[in-house]
Amino acid sequence: MSLPEVHLVAGTVGEALRLAPVALAMREQGRLAAVPVATGADPDAVGQVLTALGITPRITLPSGDGHTETMRRFDELWAARTPAAVIVRDGLAPALAAFWRRVPVLAIDAGRRSGEFGSASVLESQRRLLAQVTTVHLAATPLAAMNLLDERVIAGDTLLTGGTAQDAAQLFATRTLAAPSRGRRTIVLGMPAERADAIGPALRYLGGRYPDLEVVRAADFAPGLELATLLAQAYLVVTDDEDLVEEALAAYCPVLMIGFAARHAEALHAGSVRLVEPDPAAISSEAADLLEHGVRRDAMALGGNPYGDGLAAYRVAQATAALLGHGQFPDPMPAKPTAGVAR
Repeated sequence: MSLPEVHLVAGTVGEALRLAPVALAMREQGRLAAVPVATGADPDAVGQVLTALGITPRITLPSGDGHTETMRRFDELWAARTPAAVIVRDGLAPALAAFWRRVPVLAIDAGRRSGEFGSASVLESQRRLLAQVTTVHLAATPLAAMNLLDERVIAGDTLLTGGTAQDAAQLFATRTLAAPSRGRRTIVLGMPAERADAIGPALRYLGGRYPDLEVVRAADFAPGLELATLLAQAYLVVTDDEDLVEEALAAYCPVLMIGFAARHAEALHAGSVRLVEPDPAAISSEAADLLEHGVRRDAMALGGNPYGDGLAAYRVAQATAALLGHGQFPDPMPAKPTAGVAR
């Protein structure tokens, strides 16, 4: 008897990173047939990350020109091959296509809210719309779950699973490219090129005071194993990318974050992230403080990762199986940050 087929839709490298551990957990539990779907503007890059984590994409479906065309493509796919459930992260178009075909939708990292408004709030609006068509909301943190409750999502439809970026980091740790570097301290810049060009020189100027310092761009490293290895070795990450914040914390690397406090309030509270202004002088001053006082940097690392405990993928897989009538829903993740390891 064939297992119920669940389609895991990854439209970005970040989504692939977070959905691959779920596919592996489903394979291990043996209750569901996980079918990864590589989509988005660059499905080949998505497929490369899945492959790096031991998952071969079963379906490749490039996104269309806009949500309407993308929905049409998914509707045609699921008319011919209807899954028992669909798992997405921020994929509004596939979620809508599944909803109209009456296929249950599960959303990982549900309830994330940035606090941004106006023209910068497109993603925020999409996440709120996604919540309206989601069957089970799989939240990474208690605050994310509370955001959903504030938006009148039924409490019984929300489960605190943790985020699966921690699971992916642990998988990468077993196949790291090299032993952690002990000779140099690396600051990783994770931001668009224009901002990196403005901030990079100010940080590199610190090299005169700290000869062991090197500054690199995350964009210069291939997504997947290469970037995960860099983060595992890094002394500090400076970024305005909310996904990279979580991935750095999963590698127990502290972060200077540019942006809205609401994006990562949990990590700010834990102390593993500091909020900084997008000003080169302010960022270099904060970085110099952590370079000069290693104990402060190590204290940030020990703040841990409030977004996952390495068991999120198993909870997501178990919750999906339970939704489809196979077993019980898992217990929620304990609402306590995981301690890090100072390097």
